[in-house]
Amino acid sequence: MSIKHLIEIFLIFLRLGFTSFGGPIAHLGYFRQEFMERRKWLDEHAYADLVSLCQFLPGPASSQVGIAIGLSRGGIPGAIAAWLGFTLPSAIMLVLFGLGLSLVGDTLGTGWLHGLKIVAVAVVAQALWGMGKSLCPDKARATIAVCAAAIATLIPSSLGQIGAIVASGLVGWAFLRTKNALPHSFIQTKTSRTTGMILIAIFFLILFLLPAVAVSSNSYVVNLFDSFYRVGSLVFGGGHVVLPLLQSQVVPSGWVSNDVFLAGYGAAQAVPGPLFTFAAYLGAVSTQAPSGWVGAGIALVAIFLPSFLLVIGILPFWESLRGHRVMQRSMLGINAAVVGLLLAAFYNPVWTSAIRSATDFCLAAFAFLLLVFWKLPPWLVVILGAVVTGLGIG
Repeated sequence: MSIKHLIEIFLIFLRLGFTSFGGPIAHLGYFRQEFMERRKWLDEHAYADLVSLCQFLPGPASSQVGIAIGLSRGGIPGAIAAWLGFTLPSAIMLVLFGLGLSLVGDTLGTGWLHGLKIVAVAVVAQALWGMGKSLCPDKARATIAVCAAAIATLIPSSLGQIGAIVASGLVGWAFLRTKNALPHSFIQTKTSRTTGMILIAIFFLILFLLPAVAVSSNSYVVNLFDSFYRVGSLVFGGGHVVLPLLQSQVVPSGWVSNDVFLAGYGAAQAVPGPLFTFAAYLGAVSTQAPSGWVGAGIALVAIFLPSFLLVIGILPFWESLRGHRVMQRSMLGINAAVVGLLLAAFYNPVWTSAIRSATDFCLAAFAFLLLVFWKLPPWLVVILGAVVTGLGIG
């Protein structure tokens, strides 16, 4: 693999990282247009296979598809180049926002800071609206979604969320039926099954051993890496669904206040690229040291490392796994559970922390109108919300 080829992969994904607004579903559309229609790197079936696989795995689906495309073109170095290009723009923007937020301090307790939190309500509502229509089109999957939301709300921890996902997968396997098999096309990978098995083993070793190391070492760096690695390993659905898991890791521990957390989440809507780069913001604004750029780097690598290990590890086996009916039926239930987890996150902490008055509700409703029906880009709605509340309206 030549350096020139890796630079090409990096620059293509860097452009996408600067221009891909709209969340993970929109990112997949950008990828399809770039790599299937324009560059012909993949055909329709191969791309659909990648999307299906990454929807099943925990972590950010759009970033995982990008990693897989980079892997197919340039091996592991290509996967790293693709990830860096797609991730760095939003990560750097959010870290700069976080450092500026730290400098301004308590003066952001009202005004435009509250506007970012209100817009976060509208953005999550938009995601809930769209995902609900596509992933819960019938009463069976809608019921699974509501039950998953109830479990995640009544058991507000990672255990409740993972329990809801596992239970929904089992219900999908037992009661749901797929009408059509997943499309079939061979996906080129430059890794062997032996390498894949090693990477999967590393994934589980870190997941199960690192918490014990974190407890015994009492090191903030180890605890920070452990917390974000577990989030990247356990969150299904990616995007907005990462919100409750991250909130449960950094707010109760005192690393980040809830106001600063939701301000960053609102700002994350104004930048392109994957929402998981929100981890860089949290690492940068932490009250513990190291914070700033070093903390951001640790959190960013930790939350994306599971995606690297799983995608590169499983792709060599996907050809045989993808055709199993058990997996396809389970995925229907898991996708419905993703909507339920998003519904739970919409209630707490997004709604309960942002909507404090009738004026807040009206602003959130107008933001939702602009996003869903006027089709304004999220970054513009975020700016409008910040300006309106910054002027004292609300």
